[in-house]
Amino acid sequence: KVPSWNEELEAYVLDFNGRVTLASVKNFQLTEMNSENQDRIILQFGRVAKDEFTMDFQWPMSPLQAFAIVLSSCDSKIACD
Repeated sequence: KVPSWNEELEAYVLDFNGRVTLASVKNFQLTEMNSENQDRIILQFGRVAKDEFTMDFQWPMSPLQAFAIVLSSCDSKIACD
Protein backbone atom coordinates (compact mmCIF):
# COMPACT_ATOMS: atom_id res chain seq x y z
CA LYS A 1 0.00 0.00 0.00
CA VAL A 2 1.30 3.42 -0.86
CA PRO A 3 1.67 5.77 2.14
CA SER A 4 -0.09 9.13 2.16
CA TRP A 5 1.47 12.47 3.03
CA ASN A 6 0.56 13.85 6.46
CA GLU A 7 0.86 17.66 6.56
CA GLU A 8 0.88 17.77 10.37
CA LEU A 9 3.79 15.31 10.70
CA GLU A 10 5.38 16.36 7.40
CA ALA A 11 5.97 12.69 6.60
CA TYR A 12 4.44 9.75 4.74
CA VAL A 13 2.19 7.59 6.93
CA LEU A 14 0.24 4.30 6.80
CA ASP A 15 -2.72 3.40 9.01
CA PHE A 16 -1.92 0.19 10.90
CA ASN A 17 -5.02 0.46 13.12
CA GLY A 18 -2.92 0.59 16.28
CA ARG A 19 -0.94 -2.58 15.54
CA VAL A 20 2.36 -0.80 14.76
CA THR A 21 3.65 1.72 17.29
CA LEU A 22 7.02 2.93 15.95
CA ALA A 23 8.09 4.47 12.66
CA SER A 24 10.51 2.36 10.61
CA VAL A 25 11.60 1.93 7.00
CA LYS A 26 10.70 -1.74 7.51
CA ASN A 27 6.97 -1.04 8.10
CA PHE A 28 4.78 -2.04 5.14
CA GLN A 29 1.36 -3.25 4.03
CA LEU A 30 0.43 -5.46 1.07
CA THR A 31 -3.06 -5.26 -0.42
CA GLU A 32 -4.92 -7.69 -2.63
CA MET A 33 -4.62 -6.40 -6.19
CA ASN A 34 -7.64 -7.94 -7.95
CA SER A 35 -10.20 -7.65 -5.18
CA GLU A 36 -13.34 -5.56 -5.33
CA ASN A 37 -12.21 -3.87 -2.11
CA GLN A 38 -8.87 -2.25 -3.03
CA ASP A 39 -8.00 -1.57 0.62
CA ARG A 40 -8.10 -5.22 1.73
CA ILE A 41 -4.77 -5.63 3.52
CA ILE A 42 -3.49 -9.22 3.31
CA LEU A 43 -0.13 -8.65 5.01
CA GLN A 44 1.21 -5.95 7.29
CA PHE A 45 4.50 -5.79 9.13
CA GLY A 46 5.85 -3.17 11.49
CA ARG A 47 7.99 -2.21 14.45
CA VAL A 48 6.45 -2.27 17.95
CA ALA A 49 9.66 -1.93 20.05
CA LYS A 50 13.40 -1.49 19.51
CA ASP A 51 13.97 -5.12 18.52
CA GLU A 52 10.36 -6.34 18.17
CA PHE A 53 8.04 -6.45 15.17
CA THR A 54 4.51 -7.58 14.48
CA MET A 55 3.22 -9.43 11.41
CA ASP A 56 -0.47 -9.80 10.51
CA PHE A 57 -1.69 -11.75 7.50
CA GLN A 58 -4.85 -13.34 6.14
CA TRP A 59 -6.02 -15.59 3.33
CA PRO A 60 -4.93 -16.01 0.54
CA MET A 61 -1.47 -15.69 2.09
CA SER A 62 -0.10 -18.71 3.92
CA PRO A 63 2.04 -18.39 7.07
CA LEU A 64 5.09 -19.55 5.10
CA GLN A 65 4.55 -16.97 2.35
CA ALA A 66 3.98 -14.15 4.85
CA PHE A 67 7.09 -15.06 6.85
CA ALA A 68 9.24 -15.35 3.70
CA ILE A 69 8.12 -11.90 2.49
CA VAL A 70 8.82 -10.35 5.89
CA LEU A 71 12.27 -11.97 6.13
CA SER A 72 13.21 -10.79 2.64
CA SER A 73 12.03 -7.28 3.49
CA CYS A 74 14.18 -7.15 6.63
CA ASP A 75 17.23 -8.48 4.81
CA SER A 76 17.15 -5.78 2.14
CA LYS A 77 16.89 -2.95 4.71
CA ILE A 78 19.40 -3.99 7.41
CA ALA A 79 21.61 -0.92 6.91
CA CYS A 80 18.66 1.49 6.84
CA ASP A 81 17.71 1.31 10.53
